[in-house]
Amino acid sequence: MEPLARPLTWLCGRPRLAAFALGVLAATGFQPLGLWPLALLAIGALGWLVGHAAGWKQAAMLGWLFGVGHFTLGNWWIATAFTYQAQMPAALGWVAVPLLALYLAVYPAIAAAGARALAGRVGLPIGFAALWIVSEWLRGWVFTGYPWNPFGIVLLGPFDRPGLASIAPWTGTYALSGFAVLVGCGLVRALAARRWLPASLAAVLLAVGMYLPAGDMAEGSERFTLVQPDVRQEKLDDPRAWESTFQRTAALSVPADPGGERLVLWPESGVPDYLEDGYPDRYYRRTTAFGSPVHARRRIGQVIGPGSTLLTGAVDLEIENGRAVGARNSVTALDAGGEIVGSYHKAHLVPYGEYLALRWLLEPLGATRLVPGSLDFWPGPGPRTIDLGEHGEAGVQICYEIVFSGQVVDQANRPDFIFNPSNDGWFGPSGPPQHLAQARLRAIEEGLPVLRATTTGISAVIDARGVVRDHIARLRPGRIDGTIPPAHAPTLFSRTGNLLALFWTLVILFAGLVVMRRRGR
Repeated sequence: MEPLARPLTWLCGRPRLAAFALGVLAATGFQPLGLWPLALLAIGALGWLVGHAAGWKQAAMLGWLFGVGHFTLGNWWIATAFTYQAQMPAALGWVAVPLLALYLAVYPAIAAAGARALAGRVGLPIGFAALWIVSEWLRGWVFTGYPWNPFGIVLLGPFDRPGLASIAPWTGTYALSGFAVLVGCGLVRALAARRWLPASLAAVLLAVGMYLPAGDMAEGSERFTLVQPDVRQEKLDDPRAWESTFQRTAALSVPADPGGERLVLWPESGVPDYLEDGYPDRYYRRTTAFGSPVHARRRIGQVIGPGSTLLTGAVDLEIENGRAVGARNSVTALDAGGEIVGSYHKAHLVPYGEYLALRWLLEPLGATRLVPGSLDFWPGPGPRTIDLGEHGEAGVQICYEIVFSGQVVDQANRPDFIFNPSNDGWFGPSGPPQHLAQARLRAIEEGLPVLRATTTGISAVIDARGVVRDHIARLRPGRIDGTIPPAHAPTLFSRTGNLLALFWTLVILFAGLVVMRRRGR
């Protein structure tokens, strides 16, 4: 009997149960488990199931069931967020994650159905890989997009090496996922056909590629201090803790070299004060003992020291007729004199986190935002670069904005680095390492260093190869002092965006057509 014949026969005999189980197994390739060989075999086994489906409709069902298991496990960190708010029962998180998975599973279903329909023309593995690229690209923007955990991220190596994700500058994230699917399908087919030599050679090459050393590291010249205050989520929005929180952050920001100029980086939710001028006085009195944004900014300026500049998360208000009608999740740049020298407003807001989608329908039913407050956040215009003078030019992506491949940099004004402040305190033990992995992938794609300052971790300095130069673990206060790693020359992906991934879709499909025609002769 052929090796793998029994397990593959079992899979085909119970295809629906098998598809769901394979989806769960494939999600173990994500952080913090990082079981990438198991993930590749699981996606390859799904390809086998799809190839033996009765038609595209059954294939779509198998892909959907795979997605339900895959996205339920991969997004389980979302359930933790419901434990940090009091308006809705925490148990609702146990329902919200599977419900989200029911929707996200539509995208693997599209890939599976399309692959089965094209199997006779381009071959199942080729069609599956190509359609997977398209499905992830769609997931990145349909209904504002939710591209968390692209499958190709399983090819990202450990902290000190980029792994096979090092090809992302020439593929983009979505095409990287397509290649991972193709590799998984190829491995399973080779093992099923007892092709030991190709299977063994592929396994060796994969292992070498995943753990190949990154080589020498170039050093930059711009000094920085990155702060992780370790402010737990239950304290972050407690007004009684705001002053002690500021003092903790300030103590971690004291210059190591008095008089030394540097860039200081604080996380999302870095200060509770409203820093912009022009609001009615009652809003300032709610957030600071000073009752004045000028005094609040000057106090911060004294902390960072002469010649330094701070980038910090903050909240700005939209005022109409003397009252706040909306808010902005912002990054504010302050100089040592307490003057605002630049700002950025978050563009990709989190549905039901920063605004209540379908508020007219859901609010009467008792639904609220997870983030405290009654004001919805308003989106900003998108990626922009802040000129920090002698401290360089910073691109800014707040929190989960960093997961949107091809949407993190102003292509007309390429920055020297990306600042990614975040509050990952909502997301338990599995969300932060997944978030960090996606920030690493953006660094590789764009050829830009990424500096992450978070409230509770994982904060990190990532160079343009996706290598983590330094980091602060979860639930620990700390700071990182160093120099910002240099940027690479603009990558192919940075110039073309996700058109590059769609181009690879066409290349893969064309290759499949050529191969199938030659086999038919």
